[in-house]
Amino acid sequence: MTSGAAMGLRRRRSPTRRRSTPLTIVMLAVLAYFLLPLFWLFVASTKNTQDLFNSFGLWFSHAPRLLANIRQTLTYDDGVFLHWLLNTVLYSVGSALGAALLSTAAGYGFAKFRFRGNGAAFNLVLGAIMIPTTALAIPTYLLFAKVGLVNTPWAIVLPSLVSPFGLYLMRIYAADAVPDSILEAARIDGAGEFRIFLRIALRMLAPGLVTVVLFTLVATWNNYFLPLIMLNDPKLYPITVGLARWADQAQNGGSGASSDMLPLVVTGSLISVIPLVVAFLMLQRYWQSGLSTGAVKQ
Repeated sequence: MTSGAAMGLRRRRSPTRRRSTPLTIVMLAVLAYFLLPLFWLFVASTKNTQDLFNSFGLWFSHAPRLLANIRQTLTYDDGVFLHWLLNTVLYSVGSALGAALLSTAAGYGFAKFRFRGNGAAFNLVLGAIMIPTTALAIPTYLLFAKVGLVNTPWAIVLPSLVSPFGLYLMRIYAADAVPDSILEAARIDGAGEFRIFLRIALRMLAPGLVTVVLFTLVATWNNYFLPLIMLNDPKLYPITVGLARWADQAQNGGSGASSDMLPLVVTGSLISVIPLVVAFLMLQRYWQSGLSTGAVKQ
């Protein structure tokens, strides 16, 4: 065998040699860590109250009743769960779109324009990322109480429009995704800055925008503390607060932990996860490209 053929054979075999059994085991363990809670949630949604406590947690009972549990969850208390689900969709989609547009515009401005205080303002944004959102909940409540927005949908949507991490991400992404030469060419042709942003920059920033949409959508969908202190009307509850209310009823009912409300809480939790899974599956290619392009300079 010639030396060239031997080198070619070694190149073809190199990917096989790079496989690591310990790394594969670790990755399978991580996969199980993330999937087991979802599997348990699905299995638990097929059981009644008695089976939840008397059967093996990671396998189905003798008489699965997933469809019956879903039907009961959707029709309980005149279909209040569907109302909570609709509220959650409105809060999350409105917050995600608004936060993505604001973050994109602000990130583009920080990346492509030089003005006095640019660095200081961006450092302030970086500092805001470190502040826990729960620490701002009470001040936000007091501020919204002054202007009469407590117990309204605006009390959930408006605070969610501010996304320091989304602004930071879009600033990094815009710095590399939008070439300065294209902007200069558009300016020479007589296009205004607003038109350049809408017609040119926004299309180039679409993957990063989708990334911010996903992050904000998940954060708002899973938000519990802010709606808990902002909303008093059960008709305005999102899923998180509504399911917590059902869980309290299950624990404080006459039969304690064996309350028939428990299957509703578990099944409602399963239903609430499905829209997020669908959103990620539909938008994951934009999300992945947005992260890779923003993290690696072209």
